[in-house]
Amino acid sequence: MGQEKVFPGADEQTPSKAQYFSWINNTNEGATEEHTLINLEFFQWLQDEYGMILDIYAFDAGAIDGKRFYGSIYSDRFKEQFPNGFDPMYKKAKAMGTRLGVWGGPDGFGESEEEKQSRINQMVSLCKDYEFALFKFDAVCGPLRPEKEDAFIKMMQECRVYSPDLILLNHRLGLSKGKPYATTFLWGGQETYIDVFTSNTTTAPHHRAGALERGLVPGLKRLTEDHGVCISSCLDYWDDDLILQAFNRSMILAPEIYGNPWLLKDDEFAKLARIYNLHRKYGKILVNGMVLPEEKYGKSAVSRGDDASRLLTLRNLTWEPVTYKIKLDHEIGLNAKGEIEVRQFHPTEKILGTYQLGSEVEVEVAPFRSCLILATANHCDEPGVRGVDYEVVRNVPGKSTLIKLLGMPGSNSKIQLVNADKYKTATLNGKSVSSLLKGKSLKLKFEGEALKQKAHRKLADLVEVEIPQDAKALYEATCYAADNNALEVRSLERSGASNIPQVQEARNAFFNQSVFVERGVWDKNLFDGDRKTGFWPSRKYNIDQKVEGGCFRLDLGEITDVNQLVIRVPDDFSLQPLLKDEGNYAEVSTDLKSWKTLTYYAGEEMRIDINGSVRYIRLWDQPGRIVEIEAWKDGQMLDRSKWRASNLFAHTNRKKAQKAWSSKFNLDEIPEGSYLSIAIEGKHGIEGAYAAAKIDGELVGCPDRSVSFPSNTWEFVNAKRDSNYTYYLPLNKNMKGKEIEVFVLGFDKKNLDFKPEVWISAYPSPYEEQILELTK
Repeated sequence: MGQEKVFPGADEQTPSKAQYFSWINNTNEGATEEHTLINLEFFQWLQDEYGMILDIYAFDAGAIDGKRFYGSIYSDRFKEQFPNGFDPMYKKAKAMGTRLGVWGGPDGFGESEEEKQSRINQMVSLCKDYEFALFKFDAVCGPLRPEKEDAFIKMMQECRVYSPDLILLNHRLGLSKGKPYATTFLWGGQETYIDVFTSNTTTAPHHRAGALERGLVPGLKRLTEDHGVCISSCLDYWDDDLILQAFNRSMILAPEIYGNPWLLKDDEFAKLARIYNLHRKYGKILVNGMVLPEEKYGKSAVSRGDDASRLLTLRNLTWEPVTYKIKLDHEIGLNAKGEIEVRQFHPTEKILGTYQLGSEVEVEVAPFRSCLILATANHCDEPGVRGVDYEVVRNVPGKSTLIKLLGMPGSNSKIQLVNADKYKTATLNGKSVSSLLKGKSLKLKFEGEALKQKAHRKLADLVEVEIPQDAKALYEATCYAADNNALEVRSLERSGASNIPQVQEARNAFFNQSVFVERGVWDKNLFDGDRKTGFWPSRKYNIDQKVEGGCFRLDLGEITDVNQLVIRVPDDFSLQPLLKDEGNYAEVSTDLKSWKTLTYYAGEEMRIDINGSVRYIRLWDQPGRIVEIEAWKDGQMLDRSKWRASNLFAHTNRKKAQKAWSSKFNLDEIPEGSYLSIAIEGKHGIEGAYAAAKIDGELVGCPDRSVSFPSNTWEFVNAKRDSNYTYYLPLNKNMKGKEIEVFVLGFDKKNLDFKPEVWISAYPSPYEEQILELTK
């Protein structure tokens, strides 16, 4: 008798499902009904505003099962999280065309026949009553006992009676007989939380080069999972990452994101939706792919599509632009007659032209970026404008079409609207431009002064110099410029406030959830007047994140006259390793160069008498758990709105510079969004090299670095690297014409053979923008 043929919910020709899953929005404690409904409102807004459709919203760990345990939808734990069961989320998701999924384990069948059947019935009910589309079974929950594989198979068979397309993600399960019932395996076992599980191995102008470096599954197999793109930490260039996930690998779950996409900037959500919408538009032909010759198209270049239309993904993992020549024929999978229209969809959109079959088209890919190209013999009905780079902001039935036209400052363009006869009205920056509707050209002038040099270029190689006398102050400048907050807090500060209610609600739900607050991963908790919150060095998983013992630093934001600083801890345990009534040392400074040492007594309320001007405070040794800090002057508590604190960087006495490099230069123009990348090529040891600068003699630290500065991480711990750090120093117009001297200090005696260099870049690209609005 032949073996039963199993359909595992999808095959290699099944179009991708667009997914979000909630890992890192919640951790192993699990999601809640209230929080999930707020998240779904965010995705509803993306659909209403930009037409983005989410196929699957998946609850991650802790909804039913959790780390090392199997749960039940009838348990008190579940009812506390979801007092109305899955019903409210199911109804909300179904109304917007989304189905639910859930994380869990492969077992849970207990020891008795009754327990086994109860588990089967529970999982089947998710498909029967709620149309679940995905199970993500993870060995973190627990393994599948060999004697329970038959129960597992029965469960999957019965689930697929109600959800025939049920996707089962196999995360490290080690299945035997049950393996045919799994849809996918986790490719490489790699999660993609940036600078936690995925980080740069090379120097780069952003944190996501390591993610862009990911290759391809052998044979371009699609029934696997790459863990999607994490939008939670280190957000710059997230779209390059998602382009490769969605169009290059294009697995069964694509586009797939997780974490906290509401942490993007308000003007980035249109691009998120655009990527999802383009993928849905071409989804049926994206199932067929071919790897392009590496010697011509670079590493892991892929062309997907059919004989008439191909979508190509290219990348550039170097510091200089790279030009590729695309051959418009069978080399990329094109086998069509007639002319071929070529468009770029990413990083900007532009119409490259119409060519004869067999022609070659040059495409430049910017440093450490991806690129998405469409080559088609069919008519492309996407909005388009000839003569200029652009971004389709909105293209939704029933709403006006919005296109952001992009040009470098001081540049001129001559534009022409594609498919002009589809539209009834056209306005540019609010003024009618009806001539575009008649197929005529229109001249554009972009504001600003024309750039004399490229926005991205190498500025200098640093040369070895004598260790500067103020090396300790340079080190401190970067420690004080940086922070040790959770990576998501850094993302929030990067993106700024939101004016979109659904975005703000989702952010509030994340940052205000009790488990986030109670982990003490945000320095603002020290200045909120609430002694139930605090900020302390993370100790989870028994992993010490402190660098060489750490040091508590406080920055008052400006030089301030202070009589007394008050530091509060809730109890004796929180005071440790300090002991009550023992003397301890604090150091204070106004300039990071000269420090004064003060003595204070340890206790639940520690008072440090300053009686003078101060901005910076360091504690030689810090309590385990600080909950509040205040400063007083003449009986009045001082404003704390500019205060910042950190607790993981090493004390300067433990960081002795062994070698130094520097370079001086002036910048006669600084495009919008510019920053320096101080790239340290080579091995320097973990936390073994730091960079800082002097601008017209003033100390300026680097607030960001790849791999990220140590953080009191929300989930797991920071990645650590011993080579190829890149420090980032934001520039502003006030620095124009000033002498900039960049320093790198090497601290690790065994690892001093590295070469620092400095580049200037801009993010986003310093385009001027004009808005074209079209109605049909």
